[in-house]
Amino acid sequence: MKIPYLVCFLLLISSSAYAELVEKDSKPSIIALAPHIVEMLYDVGAGEQIIGTTAFADFPEQAKKIPRIGNYVRLQLERVIELQPDLIIAWKSGNPSDDLARLEQLGFNIVYSQPNTFEDIAKEVRYFSKLTGHRQQGEQVAKKFENELDAIKKTYKNKSKITGFYELWSRPLTTVAKGSWPQQFLNVCQVNNPFKQVITPYPQISIEQVLPADVQLIIQPLSINQKEREGFNWQDWTIIPAVANKQIIQPDADAMHRMSIRSLTALKDICKAIDNTRTHLLAKKPVAKS
Repeated sequence: MKIPYLVCFLLLISSSAYAELVEKDSKPSIIALAPHIVEMLYDVGAGEQIIGTTAFADFPEQAKKIPRIGNYVRLQLERVIELQPDLIIAWKSGNPSDDLARLEQLGFNIVYSQPNTFEDIAKEVRYFSKLTGHRQQGEQVAKKFENELDAIKKTYKNKSKITGFYELWSRPLTTVAKGSWPQQFLNVCQVNNPFKQVITPYPQISIEQVLPADVQLIIQPLSINQKEREGFNWQDWTIIPAVANKQIIQPDADAMHRMSIRSLTALKDICKAIDNTRTHLLAKKPVAKS
């Protein structure tokens, strides 16, 4: 009986070489269409498989070398076709839907990312690690994330609430409400958001709407991608308690606003900063006379 050609081929190569071939075949080339997706892929060990991404994907440092094939407004479809990725991971609410529809029509394999909560990050890490051939590392990363998130929640769950204003953008002045990504940070760190119940997740408001809230803390995230790191000029409004008491914090917007493992570090940092304000306010509070 003749030995099949495939068997002959396998007999000619060592078992270790064959294992490497299988491992290579299980790790697809990827186009990652958002900065947070790029970060997740690096976290699970799949960063070297990324062959294209979009503007502002700048973390970790090696991500800056990945070829750019568009931004949140438009994708360069001809570059995608040229690169021929095995897999495209797209941001459901952050990429142009018409371009994604066209790529699907062309037969590209597209999966979607849409983390709306911290818990969703762990789910997507597991999913992407499975798709990219890094299941074991992905499970370790996801489990560590879940454990640390649980520890942070336990640390702050019984803290007294303080009233804070979250400045998402300065022109026009924009804040956050329920359903927004940053509202999670406020929930965990025990910050009362006076605009939480607004229907739209990212409402545009006026300074006159902020004044009656007696805001004790202003959270003003800034990004290196933000032109001249500009923020709202709160110093003109010393009538606001947070301004009068110099309680304005400026966390890293990129770490906070990207739905990745790094957001947990941002959560730790901002909860700690908020707790410092809480301590400052308690120290200023008059002691009741017996």
